Amino acid sequence: MLVQRTSSVIYPNQRRVLVRPLQASSERQTRNIVARVTALSPVEVEVELAHTLEQFRDRHTRLTDFLLARCEQLGPYLPAEPALTHHQRLLLGAYFSQEYAIESAALFNPSMVWHPDQSGVASGSRRFILSLRAAGEGHISSIAFRSGTVDAAGTILVDPATSLATAPEPRRDASYERPLFARKLAELGLRNAFSTAVMEGLGETFCWTELQARLDEVGRELPDELSVDPGTASGIRALAESNYEVSYAAGHDLSERVIFPCSPAEANGIEDARFVEFVDDDGTRIYYATYTAYDGQVILPQFLETADFLHFKINTLNGPGVANKGMALFPRRIDGKFAMVARQDNENLYLMLSENIHFWYDKHLLARPSRSWEFVQLGNCGSPIETEAGWLLLTHGVGAMRRYCIGAMLLDRDDPLRVIGRLDEPLLSPTENEREGYVPNVVYSCGGQIHGRCLIVPYAMSDYASCFAIVDLDRLLEMLTAGCPMSG
Repeated sequence: MLVQRTSSVIYPNQRRVLVRPLQASSERQTRNIVARVTALSPVEVEVELAHTLEQFRDRHTRLTDFLLARCEQLGPYLPAEPALTHHQRLLLGAYFSQEYAIESAALFNPSMVWHPDQSGVASGSRRFILSLRAAGEGHISSIAFRSGTVDAAGTILVDPATSLATAPEPRRDASYERPLFARKLAELGLRNAFSTAVMEGLGETFCWTELQARLDEVGRELPDELSVDPGTASGIRALAESNYEVSYAAGHDLSERVIFPCSPAEANGIEDARFVEFVDDDGTRIYYATYTAYDGQVILPQFLETADFLHFKINTLNGPGVANKGMALFPRRIDGKFAMVARQDNENLYLMLSENIHFWYDKHLLARPSRSWEFVQLGNCGSPIETEAGWLLLTHGVGAMRRYCIGAMLLDRDDPLRVIGRLDEPLLSPTENEREGYVPNVVYSCGGQIHGRCLIVPYAMSDYASCFAIVDLDRLLEMLTAGCPMSG
C-alpha cells in the first residue's frame, strides 16, 4: 500500500481559551463602565472580584498580571483622584477583558518539523513539532502548536495538549532597518513627502518609540502645501506594528503557546504557517515560517523565525515577488541563494531565488495546472523536502466543485526549475469520512517530513480537524522518476 492513513486525529478543543482585551464600542461606553465600577463600595468590589477570580483564575496563567496591565491600558479614562486601590484595578481590568476560544471552530492546515530537543527519545524515534491553524470565534485564526513522536515503525503519538493557552503581548522595542523599511513603504504605495521626511529624520536603525516621535514631529513641521492624507501616517504605523517579537517562558508547555493576531495587518487572522528547519551554509540551524496575515480585505505575506519555539521574531516579506498566498522556503540555499516556491497569481506555481531572505524580486514559472484535479489552481503543501532523487514537493490542486487534493512533484536538486516527475493522480484525496467540515471536500497540508523510508504527511480534513498519512517513500520516488500514473 502506497498511502496509509493513521488513526491519530487532532480535533479542535473548545475549552482552550485565551484572555484578551475587550474593547468598548465607544469612548462614552468606556467612561460609563469605569464610572460604574469605581462607584462600587469597597465591600462590593471585594465580593465581585472574588467571584470573578473564582470563576476564571484556574483557566489562565498569571491572570491577575493581565488584568492589572489591562487596567493600565485604560489610561486617560481612569480617575486621578482618589487613587484606585489594587482590587479596583483588578476589577476594572476584568470588565475590559474577555475569553477567546482559540480553536473552537477548527484546528487545521498542519506543518511538521523535527523538534530542536531530541534528548531522551528512544532509538529510531524522533520528536516533532506540529504547527496548526487554530480558528475560533469569528473564524479568526492563530498559530497553535502540538508535539509528538514517531517511532521506528512509523507509529505516531501526539502528546496531550494542556488545557491552558497563552498569547503574550508583542514587543515592538526591537530595531527597524531604515533602508528596508523605506523600500517596503514604497511597495505599499506610501512614498510621498510625508514618509520621506519621516525616514530622513531617523537613523540607519530605529525603534518603535523613535518612529512614533518622528511621526508626531513631522506632522507638526511639514508645510501645509506638502501635507498628505492622514492615511500615510497610519500606514507607516501599521507597517511598523507588523514587525514584532513574542516570547514565552520555558515553563510554558509547547501546546500552551499561541501566536495570536496582534497587528492591524492580522486583524482577521494568521493563516497557514509553513514551517521549515533551515540549515545555512555555515551549519547554523534556525526555524523559519511564512504565513498570511489578513485584515479582512488585504493579505500580507509575513515571515517568522525562531531558534527554540520560545522566542519568535515576525517581519514583513518584501519585494515585488511577494504576492498572494502559499510561500514556502527551501530548507537550504541553492547555489548560494535562498529559494522559495510560491503562487503569485492564484493559479500557477512559481520559483523565486534571492540573496536576501527578506526581499524577493524575480519569479519563474515552475508548473501550471495540467491535471483535471488541479484545473482551478495549483499550489504547494509546504517546503520542498530534499531526497537523494531530488526535491520532493507536495502540491495541492483544486478541481471541479472546489475539491482540494494533495499531489507531488520532484525537482532537480541543483536546478529546481527542472521538474523531474509529477504525479498524474492525487496522492491524497478527501474520503467520505474527510469531506465534511467548515470547508467541505478539502485535504490540505502545510508541510511533512521524511522518517526512515516513510514520508509523513500531516493534513487537514475539510478545514476542521487534522490527521496523518504515511507514504512509502521508495514507491513514491519510483513513480515520480518513472513518470507513472498512480492513485491514492
